[in-house]
Formats: sequence, structure tokens, C-alpha cells
Amino acid sequence: MESIPAGVEVVIAPSALHIEHVKASLRPDVGIAVQDVHFKAALGAYTGSHAVEQVKELGIANVLVGHSERRTIWKETDAESAQKTAAVIEAGMTAIVCIGETLAEREADQTMAVCVRQLTAVADALKPEHWAHVVVAYEPVWAIGTGKVATKEQAQEVHAKLREFIAEKVGKDVADALRIVYGGSVTAASAPSLIAEADIDGFLVGGASLKPEFVQIVLSAATKA
Repeated sequence: MESIPAGVEVVIAPSALHIEHVKASLRPDVGIAVQDVHFKAALGAYTGSHAVEQVKELGIANVLVGHSERRTIWKETDAESAQKTAAVIEAGMTAIVCIGETLAEREADQTMAVCVRQLTAVADALKPEHWAHVVVAYEPVWAIGTGKVATKEQAQEVHAKLREFIAEKVGKDVADALRIVYGGSVTAASAPSLIAEADIDGFLVGGASLKPEFVQIVLSAATKA
């Protein structure tokens, strides 16, 4: 791929140990994100954590917040994710806020209750103008690394309802401008039909980002640009 298509943004989120190497190796039209931060701007005795200001000093413009693994394995709470989101934005970076339900929650018809709960905590921590620096990533936990992908109808339904929620909670202008991306075993085969849906603005790509097909996923996003 000679260049990233106009209107498409590509951001890579390597492990913290590899950020400097990856950053130095990437072409200038590809951005970098760190996978997590601590909610304090300057750290005290929080060994192993990354302060927001430390991340900013590295010239990194994007931060993943509230990824499902942070929530399920490290037991990160909605409030902690919200604190991190606010700290990232106040430092002048973009927060890629991950939300989504487990298989048990979907089977119990709790998808929207879970997503709205997670997003409400974020909304309560932000000012309306902060939303220009937020990307919401809907990642159903049952579809991450499993090979299962939400159907385009399932994904669109959730994305549309999330946009409606933000319109009611924050404002229609904010909701219309907000990028809501889908994550969950996205592949070159599934990307075109997903991106064609009205409220799916892009992708949070896992394993496929390490394969040649990632180029096709990027190119599919150009149809929405």
C-alpha cells in the first residue's frame, strides 16, 4: 500500500516494550497508541504503570482505555476507565475507549445495559468538548480472539443504539461526529460488509493486524471515508 487512503486513520498499538522500536520503524502516516495508562498524570509508587505524562513525552497521540482484558483480567472498573479517559484527553491525547459485553451477558440480553453502563461512566467524567478526542470501540468480548464475529446486523444495532445514547446524554452534534469502531475477530473477509453499515466507522483489529490481510481491512475503510 503506497499510502493510507484519504480520510482513513491507521493507528498501531504495540506492547509498551516495543513502542520505541515500532515508532521508529513506521511510516509517518501511521500513528501509535499505547495499550494502557495509569489514571494519574504523574506516578508515585505504581511500579510497572505508565503515567499519562510519560506517554505524552514519547510523542504518542493515542491511548487504548478499558480494553476487555483490562476489565476482565485486571478487574479495571468502569470508574477507573473513565478516570483514565479524562486524564488522557486532558493531556491532549485521543482516548480509544473500549466497551462490550461477555457471552453470558449477551445471552442474558444485557448487551446494551452493559455498554451503556460502561459508557455512562465515561460520559460523566468528560466535558462535551472532550468528545472530539474520543473514539469508542465496541468489542463484544465473546468475539475477541475466538474467530466469531458479530453479524453486521448485530454490530450495527449496537452501534446505532450507542450513538442514540450519546445523542441523548451529551448531544446530537457530538453523537453525529463520534467515531464508533467495531472490534472482534475482524478479517479482510468480514470488514467490507461491516464497514458498509451506517454507524460502523472503522475497526479495532486484533490478530489480523499481524497478517498481510490487514492492508485489505485498511482499504475497506476507505469506502466510509
